[in-house]
Amino acid sequence: MTVRITARRRRQRFAAGIAVCIATALTATGCGATDTDAEDEVWVAPNPTFEPGSTMEKLHSAGRIRIGVGFDQPGVGLKKSGSEEPEGFDIEMAKIIAGKLGIAPEKIEWVEAVPKDREAHLRNGTVDLVLATYSITPERRKVVGLAGPYYETGQQLLVRKNDTSISGPQDLKGKRVCSVAGTTSIQRVEETYGAEPIADKSYTACVDRLLAESVDVVTTDGALLLGYAAEKPEELKVVGDPFSTERYGVGYRKGDTQMCEFLSRALSRSYRDGTWVDALSKTLWKTTGAAPYPDLDPCPAAS
Repeated sequence: MTVRITARRRRQRFAAGIAVCIATALTATGCGATDTDAEDEVWVAPNPTFEPGSTMEKLHSAGRIRIGVGFDQPGVGLKKSGSEEPEGFDIEMAKIIAGKLGIAPEKIEWVEAVPKDREAHLRNGTVDLVLATYSITPERRKVVGLAGPYYETGQQLLVRKNDTSISGPQDLKGKRVCSVAGTTSIQRVEETYGAEPIADKSYTACVDRLLAESVDVVTTDGALLLGYAAEKPEELKVVGDPFSTERYGVGYRKGDTQMCEFLSRALSRSYRDGTWVDALSKTLWKTTGAAPYPDLDPCPAAS
């Protein structure tokens, strides 16, 4: 197995940079990635040891892992036409976690996990983990395990550039609002703000509807919408402040407390060693700017 180690100096420089950005509230333009030309590298643990019989031990022994991610989320999880693997912040975080299992990036099987299928993928064993803008909620934790959060964002609105009728969620009553089926976003705009919900199969499909003027708004996490706006700055814009708090977690099979503890340690370590900053700076930082490290939730007690 090839072991690739990100240079300590590079991690320290990114960590120092994000600390300055957070402290001074600069934008992505003011403190973007400082080493964008550097070769992308992922640390792969050479000889990790795990509790015999644990999920981590089984994955390490197999030398492969299946991870559910988004395929149509710019900056987070996007699989471009003709590319062999997706790219984005969730993808980078998945590589970091796999590396701590001793699994190299080329041994990851990327499985598309659309919102309505994420729980089923975990419960059926289609995937081992899910990193797909998976917001932590009490309802979801009744069905699956969610470690983290490893990123925090908030629901916002994407509209056409020339639309001045919508500046925030208070303007959504009666508006045609598109989001992906099975998300908290579409439920919230209908129940709280009186929007006319239009569910589609993907965020890209919703954006296509918006450009074709068959819907008035696309809503989901601001981190995703800013990515779409950056792709078409002359046609689209994000309006209003975030009106929810979305905390992204790593999905695992419910009841696997050892896996939760492993994931929490992996995330905590990524904050300390600078690899979380690396992942952010190469992806979301370009459109959303700096972000603080989120506080991790405690893992549930073993039953």
